[in-house]
Amino acid sequence: MSTKEPPHRHAAVRATRKLRLGLGRLGPGLITGAADDDPSGIATYSQAGAQFGPNILWTLVFTYPLMVAVQVISARIGRATGKGLAANLLEVLPQSVVVVLAILLFVANTINIGADVAAMGAAAQLLVGWGAIPFTIAAAAISLLLQVFIPYHRYVRYLKWCTLVLFAYVGVIFFVQIDWVEVAIRVVMPKADFSAEWITVVVAVFGTTISPYLFFWQTSEEVEDMELKHQRDLNHTGREAARRELRRMAIDTFTGMAISNLIAFFIILTTAVTLYRSGTTDIQTSAQAAEALRPIAGQFAFLLFSLGIIGTGFLAAPVLAASAGYAMAEAFGLPKGLERKPAEAKTFYGVIIAAMIIAAGVIFMPVDPIRMLFWTAVINGVISVPILGAMMMLARKHSQMGAYVADGWQHILGWAATIAMGAAVVAMFVFS
Repeated sequence: MSTKEPPHRHAAVRATRKLRLGLGRLGPGLITGAADDDPSGIATYSQAGAQFGPNILWTLVFTYPLMVAVQVISARIGRATGKGLAANLLEVLPQSVVVVLAILLFVANTINIGADVAAMGAAAQLLVGWGAIPFTIAAAAISLLLQVFIPYHRYVRYLKWCTLVLFAYVGVIFFVQIDWVEVAIRVVMPKADFSAEWITVVVAVFGTTISPYLFFWQTSEEVEDMELKHQRDLNHTGREAARRELRRMAIDTFTGMAISNLIAFFIILTTAVTLYRSGTTDIQTSAQAAEALRPIAGQFAFLLFSLGIIGTGFLAAPVLAASAGYAMAEAFGLPKGLERKPAEAKTFYGVIIAAMIIAAGVIFMPVDPIRMLFWTAVINGVISVPILGAMMMLARKHSQMGAYVADGWQHILGWAATIAMGAAVVAMFVFS
């Protein structure tokens, strides 16, 4: 009797190898993009789709090139200088300003983590019928233990695989009816009423999509990756090797941001063709969006949406906590890094632990989670403008970037992102 395995088994093995190889070539950009679609982001996108239907989809097409430019510059700064973003900001801003920005980032990220782990607990309760608070505390504890006790080179593998849960939101569209011609029309020609509510949602999508913690994370993770592989910064690397790294960073970032905006697009689209169409226009949390989908899109769509919330929470929480840790440690010139042991980077891990503990305690506070997310958006919007401005000045300084200053398209789109975020901050205050 033949012991040869069937052809479909070989095809599955080959497909798995290709997937692993593809993920292996991707890194900080992929994780950064995926972390952007955290549970609080899902809540924002769900509210946008439920309230304005497909007329808000254009925002994700508009922000994609801006995200790519900003994150490519973030990665480039890390690789060209061998230092994180806060350490580089000390070269163009007073230390007191950088410290204030780091503290504000810590506050915003902690609130965001609190909203994320609470959403994970709520989603778990929807699935099993009990235990929102225990699940929330467990989610925060598991995330914290992974960050503290698993070295980065192992941890990053899990983060990469976690990105696959995002495609649950693409799967939902197979359970709902979509008029693709109407969708294409509304992406190009949305019905914009320019009301205070419409402006607020647009600002919320901008603020959720282009967030300061992503700048700090990707810059620092490029440095972590470089140190892990015992590589030197671009200015002390051969030209051909430097070109390969720049190409790898570009592919990584273009891919990560594409996945981020694609998933956000489908979240808005799903809620637009279900909740908006049925008249359910007030969705305040990601778990509420999942629950509202059940009678309209079916049990399986509800299941996919709920599992996606839990998976993205585990992906985003460490990014939020670690980015605050990087910013605070670098602002004071202290050791940092997920590859280091806690005893070797006490401040860095102290910030991470504090953020996770405070975030878990948020669920016991009598505070409206939507108001928390609003103030997070305010803080992120305010600090993103000076950070982006400083990044753009830094990215063109030969004294720091050497021969690897930002390219022309990065310079133009980076400043466009800075202006767009500045306009978003003004709009946020005017229409709030």
